[in-house]
Amino acid sequence: MSLFRRKKKYSTDTMDNGAKLITAANPKNPVSEQFRTIRTNIHFMSVDKPLRRIAFTSSSISEGKSTVTANMAITWAQDGKKVLLIDADLRRSTLHRTFELPNNRGLTTILTSGLSKIDLNEVIPNSGIKNLDVLTAGPIPPNPSELLNSKRMLNFLKAVEPMYDLVVIDVPPLLEVTDTQVLSDKLDGIVLVVRAGVTQKAGVTRAVEMLKISKARLLGYVLNDADSEDAAYGYGYGYGYGDEE
Repeated sequence: MSLFRRKKKYSTDTMDNGAKLITAANPKNPVSEQFRTIRTNIHFMSVDKPLRRIAFTSSSISEGKSTVTANMAITWAQDGKKVLLIDADLRRSTLHRTFELPNNRGLTTILTSGLSKIDLNEVIPNSGIKNLDVLTAGPIPPNPSELLNSKRMLNFLKAVEPMYDLVVIDVPPLLEVTDTQVLSDKLDGIVLVVRAGVTQKAGVTRAVEMLKISKARLLGYVLNDADSEDAAYGYGYGYGYGDEE
């Protein structure tokens, strides 16, 4: 057994250049249709309890969660829903690059402000997509977990809920930091993004265990990059906690 292991080489393309918005650029593309299918499947999960706050995460980085999150938010907006997309990955934010928005103000501005009221028009710029507002992460804070677990974060989510049909949140990978766990009890559901050929089974198992511990509602999983030989990639949706039996 080797005493030394090579570190995984993670892709920084999304963080450097933003996610690819296939649903906005080409709504008739088969991949865009797959995102709409995921949207429909998640809708079926809200029959008994409306889903107003949904987060997308992954077990580790470079598994496509930010790409899935952004495209799903656009898909809901295209369906006529008023959507607020929040970048709550306060350590590796990407949505400002994806939508080419300024990031000098954002979620951290709201959470660290001492003001009792904040004009959201000052921190939520025009996304360029109908029905979709994007709140970027803002400047990187020294204490992301504490901010996401704060009462101010909960109050903010409660305050914007009447303004939108859906609040979609991009949160950090579960196995990297505790941010997603501390935020999970403020959400109606979480979707786990799994990348074919990259995500390890042990990582998924551990991620699911962590969601159970935090009593989060796991809506299902999205399998992306299902066909790596296809430049368009493939997306699929599944239900449940995986290998429970």
